[in-house]
Amino acid sequence: MNEMLETTSNSKRMKRDERGFSLIELLIVVAIILVIASIAIPNLMRAKMSANQAAAVSALRAITSAAVVYSSTYSNSFPPTLAAMGGPAGGIPTCNASILLDEVIATPPYQKSGYRYSYLPQGAPIPVPPPGCAPGFNGYLATAAPLVVGQTGQVSYCSNEPGVIRFDLTGLPPVSQAACNALPVLQNQ
Repeated sequence: MNEMLETTSNSKRMKRDERGFSLIELLIVVAIILVIASIAIPNLMRAKMSANQAAAVSALRAITSAAVVYSSTYSNSFPPTLAAMGGPAGGIPTCNASILLDEVIATPPYQKSGYRYSYLPQGAPIPVPPPGCAPGFNGYLATAAPLVVGQTGQVSYCSNEPGVIRFDLTGLPPVSQAACNALPVLQNQ
């Protein structure tokens, strides 16, 4: 009889031990996870925007450098388009596809890492371009603007032929060289 009582009390004890978490315990765990997520997600978004902005500055530097290399290599002044600085990797560079830029930036929709890039020639085209080349220009305006201000980036950037990168905290790209030149200079160039 004692064995039977002992077996019954052991099975009751096992059932009590195996019943799992109570609703209160689960709610506390969910609340803790929500608090941690509410702290981490905004920081993650800020970190991603900072990374996108750093990538945009780097890409704008690459565009500026590519424009100078294009000018000295092809004697065609500055390139007429972003596409003229791009081209297929492994292809033969020409003045119309010089393979100086990343294909992603040099082909439509000209977007990378949450930013849209623009390259606008300035002034009149040169009168006599090299044979087979689209005419270059004496100036340019290169811009990088966030795809969604406040989500993919907060700051827009611009540069022109002096190679100085400037920034605008509104996230809107400047529409002219004069507007770009009126913006503050990005330090640590």
